[in-house]
Amino acid sequence: MRTPMSEYSSRLVGTVDGVSPDEIVVLLDTDAPQSTALNTGTPTAFPQVNGYVLIPNQSGAIVGLVYWLGIERSPYPKRKGYSDFGLIDLPFPLRKLKITPVGTLVSKRGIENKWKLERGVFTFPSIGDNVVIPTPEQIKAIVTGEEDQAHVTLGTCPSAFDADVKIDPNILFGRHLAILGNTGSGKSCTVASVVRSMLVQSRDKHKDGNEPNARFIFLDPNGEYSKCFKDICPNVRVFRPEPNADDIQSGIEPFSLPAWMWNSSEWSAIAQAAPRIQRPMLQEALRKLKSGSNSTFDILGRMRIRCGFFVTSNSRFIGQGTNSFQSNNSFGQSIERLVEDLNWYKTSLTDSDVTQVELCITSIEAIRGQRRWTSQNSAGYNGFGDTEVQTVINAIDTLMAHFPITDNELVVNEDSPVKFDIRYLPESLEEISRTDTGNAQQFISTLIVRIKSLLNDQRISSVIASETCTLESWLENTIGKDQSSNGQIAVIDLSLIPYEVLHLTIAVAGRVIFEALQRYMKHNKVSLPTSLVLEEAHTFVSKLSFQGDEIPNPAAMCRFTFERIAREGRKFGLGLIVSSQRPSEISESVLSQCNTFMIHRITNDKDQDVINRLVPDTARGLLRELPSLPTRHCIMLGAAVKIPVMIEIPELSKEVRPQSEDPKFWEVWTGNVERQINWKAIADDWQGIHPLSEENVQQEETPEDDVPF
Repeated sequence: MRTPMSEYSSRLVGTVDGVSPDEIVVLLDTDAPQSTALNTGTPTAFPQVNGYVLIPNQSGAIVGLVYWLGIERSPYPKRKGYSDFGLIDLPFPLRKLKITPVGTLVSKRGIENKWKLERGVFTFPSIGDNVVIPTPEQIKAIVTGEEDQAHVTLGTCPSAFDADVKIDPNILFGRHLAILGNTGSGKSCTVASVVRSMLVQSRDKHKDGNEPNARFIFLDPNGEYSKCFKDICPNVRVFRPEPNADDIQSGIEPFSLPAWMWNSSEWSAIAQAAPRIQRPMLQEALRKLKSGSNSTFDILGRMRIRCGFFVTSNSRFIGQGTNSFQSNNSFGQSIERLVEDLNWYKTSLTDSDVTQVELCITSIEAIRGQRRWTSQNSAGYNGFGDTEVQTVINAIDTLMAHFPITDNELVVNEDSPVKFDIRYLPESLEEISRTDTGNAQQFISTLIVRIKSLLNDQRISSVIASETCTLESWLENTIGKDQSSNGQIAVIDLSLIPYEVLHLTIAVAGRVIFEALQRYMKHNKVSLPTSLVLEEAHTFVSKLSFQGDEIPNPAAMCRFTFERIAREGRKFGLGLIVSSQRPSEISESVLSQCNTFMIHRITNDKDQDVINRLVPDTARGLLRELPSLPTRHCIMLGAAVKIPVMIEIPELSKEVRPQSEDPKFWEVWTGNVERQINWKAIADDWQGIHPLSEENVQQEETPEDDVPF
């Protein structure tokens, strides 16, 4: 029977030869294993890069990650039990290791062979301290995570006897996750595998055996994920702009993001509204349209808003006299239209309210009559002075005082997601510009042209001009219904969205989801855990943005939206999953808020530098392996794992892989895979002649033995 002391001494492989805060040098004994250790109970590869060693101390044992091994010429070592005095003292090759201290392994009290890994090093070793090989149980404790907190298995660790790597989902998703790597390294499959693992294992552990109350939303610019989850989540909600008959038959729904959901900043970005004249007028037009179209208002509220808009638009002219009116007809025609509206409003009012409206109309008509002129063939208005303008405004103020502002009227502004007919936006801008002074009409004309061009673009009209979509239905379809009764996953396929509005579409979708969860917490005092997956993050959250008063653009708006989600999303239950092949091009604000990283093969030196700056010094030795990582392998580090660990992601079957396989050049060239061409069908679809059916488009055929990434 082996005693604990004999078992410990059998695993002794060397001593500490040098110590610094981020590096410990180990001198291996001459009789230490050369390639395979048999003294741990299980054959173990030793020494090897990315392997682990332990340095016992009073707290437990320091865990060291091997990042370098080599031979140094040293004096011949004195061997215990041998007299080597007759040997000539020539340089002798001694093996050494360089390790990075990554944590402390402590024994669980009262439980034999149960270990717990804690972050940090409490006490550094001294020169000459013993170094031992960890047992299989200790290695598994290092890489697998604590059982009471780590609920979900993501993969296995090849350097730890293929032990399962478990994580705490609250930390992984609550503090944001970044999945990075070169094209073809396995990012998309890792994203799909992580989500699949969460759904399958949460279903298995549900307290009532029901479907998990989970929410994953994919913003999918490449159309990769629509078929990845149907085997585990039959109710996957897939949305695509203008789906054809085959899409609809397969359950794909039309995607809509109505323009009335956009806030004023997003409208300014897509319309390229200049900040000094165009943007304020655009905000005023949106405020007017949204206020007048709010279906919750009764006739009193609508009249109150109409009068308030008139006062706001014309109060600026007081004190400027007749010179402020470039066209005398402007003010006269505006009060003429106001009187028409007031006459229509009073048909739905009570007698006492009608009396107040008629008094206001009488006062306005008296002023209008004084300045109106007519001739045989025309009519118009003479210039209005300050007295006339002030009299009209006073009459309206008296009427407004009779109808107090309601709560509903107070919450409506240019940023409220209130439904209105976007076809009237150019007309509203024209009306506002006519009431302004100076060259407003000249400056606003280009803005109106851009908005009309956007509204007339047939490629996106079905998305931004949906007449049936409501805010409630959009939230139910995108975020999900109560208890995720309509499925746990929503995939928004944006591959067919025109590039001109792609950034804005992603920005608006992200913002509405974020603000919906903010309001959920406001009403319920608890958060609604939701994960938002952003593919191609380097495209939509790039470093470039506008500064100061420059004209905004959709790319900058998209970046701002996701920087805000990265900073504040955790407070409201919104976790961000960022996937990118160029981390050096992603906003630092977004990457710095990601607390966990899953890093695949990366060969670009700029991308490697960014990752090295993001991670602690203890992980940099492991990150040197990034250029040589095989497919389906990644290095996981950050808040979700105690120490950096290499993970092998489970292989996905062909049916559930993301649609991101490499093109089959050789198979097509050699005739093993057929590719038929029907350019007419594609040209007709491109030109909008008739929809393109799937019969005219062949899908990629992947051989059964093809690599899944």
